[in-house]
Amino acid sequence: MTTLGLVTIGQAPRTDVHTDAAPLLTGIRLAEHGALDDDVFDGPADATAALAPDPGEAPLVTRLRDGGSVVLGHRALMPRLERAVARAEGDGAAATLLLCTGRFPAVRSARPLLFAETLFQRAASALVGEAPVGIVCPRADQAADVAARWSALLPGRVRALGATPYAPPAEALAGVASAAAELASAGAEWLVLDCVGYTEEMRSAAARAAGVPVLLARSMALRLAAEAVSAGAAARRGANG
Repeated sequence: MTTLGLVTIGQAPRTDVHTDAAPLLTGIRLAEHGALDDDVFDGPADATAALAPDPGEAPLVTRLRDGGSVVLGHRALMPRLERAVARAEGDGAAATLLLCTGRFPAVRSARPLLFAETLFQRAASALVGEAPVGIVCPRADQAADVAARWSALLPGRVRALGATPYAPPAEALAGVASAAAELASAGAEWLVLDCVGYTEEMRSAAARAAGVPVLLARSMALRLAAEAVSAGAAARRGANG
């Protein structure tokens, strides 16, 4: 069975992703690892302060194993992330998906490394064309950076708002729906849920509130990653006769 590495910038396993991922990854084994798997987030060894973004750095937010979340920066994350990719490859991953839509510098890997941001952004840009797009991201203090990154890719008008996917379920659904409705009222003809933490249920809530199509980062990235590893497996079978 072909193995796909799933590496989160938080802690594995990402049980919040499993329900949505399972129908998209039939016949593919997962090797899940997290950049923060060895970090502790309570007591005297709490790693929260050591992971905090540097001044002026765009923050990243991710899920912990216990369902909580943490805000972190690239400097502390990168060595942890490379170790997680190496562990996934050690578990037999033919390719690894970096399960985050943030932007990262080069990450060392021995096998193909797929970035959810690149997969999602390029697929989304092919769908939305020149239409105005509303982006929902996890935090309000990420919105300016997120809007700038999407504006560099899309020809149409882009606006971003924050709504965390990591709040208690009812609160998260209400926040995403509210942001979606506001973006649609401002003229967005497509909405983008730009974090792997957003779920299919949140997509449905956003679509009901906004009345426009909603693209979901986790499903698009996982579909394309599954296509990549399946294509690679087929090529290897063909080469072996």
